[in-house]
Amino acid sequence: MPAEAHRGQATKAAGAGTTRTSQASPASQASPLTERQEARRRRILHACAQLACRGGFDAVQMREVAESSQVALGTLYRYFPSKIHLLVATMQDQLEHMHGTLRKKPPAGETAAERVAETLLRAFRALQREPQLADAMVRALTFADRSVSPEVDQVSRQTTMIILDAMGLTDPTPDQLSAVRVIEHTWHSALITWLSGRASIAQVRTDIETVCRLMDLTAPEAPRPR
Repeated sequence: MPAEAHRGQATKAAGAGTTRTSQASPASQASPLTERQEARRRRILHACAQLACRGGFDAVQMREVAESSQVALGTLYRYFPSKIHLLVATMQDQLEHMHGTLRKKPPAGETAAERVAETLLRAFRALQREPQLADAMVRALTFADRSVSPEVDQVSRQTTMIILDAMGLTDPTPDQLSAVRVIEHTWHSALITWLSGRASIAQVRTDIETVCRLMDLTAPEAPRPR
């Protein structure tokens, strides 16, 4: 979808994403979910992903999600106050599944840059298989306001964990974390440009490989000027 269409629908999406925002979602709650609540939450996320796969962002309607997941509409809103909250949480869930798959078959590159590039390209290919779902999730992430901060933070943390695993780092320096953030931004931007038809898959690969090569992912933190 062209970037202009993304911006043109921002107002419409924001309206869909502000319903019942006075209620807190589980992402912002301190107490963990019970086994039954977690199972219900997983049904909701699965229903959201299925609807998005079939019809993209507009196909995800809260009433249809409630019916598909067999939960009451009011219960759905207690878990996810809006469609935007739900789709961003779905993205986090998809990334978590990708992370599990990547751990079973780690990247084989010799350098940290090669491993990170391979990891992000594999994640991109996974999203590429379901472009409607990818578009819906990325649009929700773009439209998210401050009320969706907990869910957006979870997406960022999950992406960071994926990159750090590829780097083989458990205790990154501040400079290394800064490099990871730059890579995250590039990956996210590459997704947007591909989904909007402004970049080919080959260009996405080039951009991701380039940013991973340019960022020094392994050097110790350099002394900062006084």
